[in-house]
Amino acid sequence: MSKTRIFFATDLHGSERCFRKFVSAGKFYDANVLVVGGDITGKMIIPIVNQPDASFTAELFGVKRLVKQEKDLLALEDDIRNSGFYPYRTDPEEMKLLADETKIDELFSRVMVETLERWVRLAEKHLRNTGIKCFIMPGNDDRLVVDHVIEESDFVVNPEGKVVCIDGYHDMISTGYANITPFDCPRDIPEEELAKKIEAMASQVKDMRNCIFNFHCPPYDTQLDPAPKLDQDLKPVVRGGNVVMYPAGSTSVRSAIEKYQPLLGLHGHIHESRGIFRIGRTICLNPGSEYTEGYLRGAIVNLDRDKVESYTLTSG
Repeated sequence: MSKTRIFFATDLHGSERCFRKFVSAGKFYDANVLVVGGDITGKMIIPIVNQPDASFTAELFGVKRLVKQEKDLLALEDDIRNSGFYPYRTDPEEMKLLADETKIDELFSRVMVETLERWVRLAEKHLRNTGIKCFIMPGNDDRLVVDHVIEESDFVVNPEGKVVCIDGYHDMISTGYANITPFDCPRDIPEEELAKKIEAMASQVKDMRNCIFNFHCPPYDTQLDPAPKLDQDLKPVVRGGNVVMYPAGSTSVRSAIEKYQPLLGLHGHIHESRGIFRIGRTICLNPGSEYTEGYLRGAIVNLDRDKVESYTLTSG
């Protein structure tokens, strides 16, 4: 077996710029395995409203944008996509209809699916026949409606709930589900249920010493999971002028790592907790995320038989 180099990134949250960088990372870093560890979809639609004078208006990060020419309109849409949002051209009449919560929810799911379909085609176009494998997994923030987009590809693999061999020697088990968060995300589940999902996969692994745990949620109470503590209004708790931090990772994930001692843990979920942490023999990584700025945070891991040869966190 030749040595395997993984490039891992996570929490792209709809950022077009970050995804394009991810697709390019295989050749750039000379990696032969690419992995997205969850939270691939955006969080918001930004309406671009066609005005009676043929101009378009939109609001991005609290700033009203007015454009009149097609090239400026396309540039505005790029700015929105690169920030992790979904541009949607509309008019004042449709805006009235979109005040209906059901209609905006249906539109949100539709643009998520359409964007992910385009992303998958982009990955297929640039990576097929290169020898680079590509794994893209939804995370706890992603609606279940997006799964079929990846699963219908004959190249990109959704590793959720599966045991996949990435190189003929190292198995990887994966889940984008997470323990309960304050945000009521689509794949938030109780720790007991998460533990069952992990155990169902782990029980199928033949050589745990060479296994990778690709779990979106990081292990509890490590350098990979401190997050701001929130009050009942979902605002950060501040004491003595400082934001109170607390461990937001999963006890089930930590217990599974302590029990099975896999070779490597790949995690995300907590954007601000970029780092490396060892649990016994297991090296756990969280590359963090700055998707709104278009920075692709990642991790390169070099694997050999029975060991992680080297690893480093990247930014680009």
